[in-house]
Amino acid sequence: MTGHAATATHAQGEVAEIRRLFRVMLTARLLESKLSSLYKAGQIVGGVYIGKGQEAVSGALGCALIKGTDIFAPLIRDQAGRTAFGEAMLDCTRSYLGSVRGPMRGRDGNVHRGRPLDGLPAMISHLGSSISLVAGMLYARRLKGTLKGVVGATSVGDGATSTGAFHEGLNMVAVERLPMVVVVTNNQFAYSTPTAQQFACEDLVDRARGYGVAGHSVDGTDMFACQKVMSAAVRAAREGKGPQMVVASLLRLSGHGEHDDASYVPDELKVAAGGGDSLEIGEKKLLSLGYITAGEIASWRSEIADEVQRAVAQAQQEDAPDPRVETWEALSSRHLIEGLHLKPAGAKKLEA
Repeated sequence: MTGHAATATHAQGEVAEIRRLFRVMLTARLLESKLSSLYKAGQIVGGVYIGKGQEAVSGALGCALIKGTDIFAPLIRDQAGRTAFGEAMLDCTRSYLGSVRGPMRGRDGNVHRGRPLDGLPAMISHLGSSISLVAGMLYARRLKGTLKGVVGATSVGDGATSTGAFHEGLNMVAVERLPMVVVVTNNQFAYSTPTAQQFACEDLVDRARGYGVAGHSVDGTDMFACQKVMSAAVRAAREGKGPQMVVASLLRLSGHGEHDDASYVPDELKVAAGGGDSLEIGEKKLLSLGYITAGEIASWRSEIADEVQRAVAQAQQEDAPDPRVETWEALSSRHLIEGLHLKPAGAKKLEA
């Protein structure tokens, strides 16, 4: 515990988990801050989407899952979850900077990346579609007799809950009683549309009962609460208690993407309950409980910043895809990203 004893508030194992979650959150924040700077400097083509303020929700989910066993389908603000689930930082920087050595071979930037054989399917932009994707992956394992002990999870936003894909997917998950956790991050806006114009129910978790799934609510700005609720939901799904729906309430602390100044967000929301920064709130609580020192945080920041800089520098030095040798086939049909690196005629073999 790096010199820190557990208190009556949390057992030693719980403190270790909370410290891990905080480091995951800090890693995501520093990485995405760098990506934002690169975008604003014109060094990233396309969009940059960050999860500022949502790191506790995403990171807690990723920490509760097991890489190599479980399935995690992230959304655009899930860098913390990706980090916790074991995604290499180079996969992120290579994708954003268009390196041919990235998981998508420089053919798709930003958040549309994945490692399916690691249980990390590439993100789907169409809201709500990831629920059916994960449901299908779980059902396939059921048919093969390999589903025992496996949990599937995905993240969606409040806007996704208004789509047909969300309804159809969650209904199928419920009917089949698949071991799945659906995390709904209610960050108050679907792009620029406030929740009052999206749904009339008081709390989105009320919808869980209608689908016949267990519902959980959590303050998305409280990393301690997020860790507890996400762990419980994943554990319940793993123990055969059916699908779980977690609704985390918070405020998105950035625009929809870095191209969006979020000028439509009223100032009163920023100072209201739920408008805080989960990273700052978590840091203050960790320090007050004696679970970490200011010196450790400073050391972590330095270590992570160095790691981010190395990952960016390496990706910037690597080649972009060469259209003269690229066959432009679908990733699923030939030039797979899963370490196989089959090469079309005339193409150079790629090394990870």
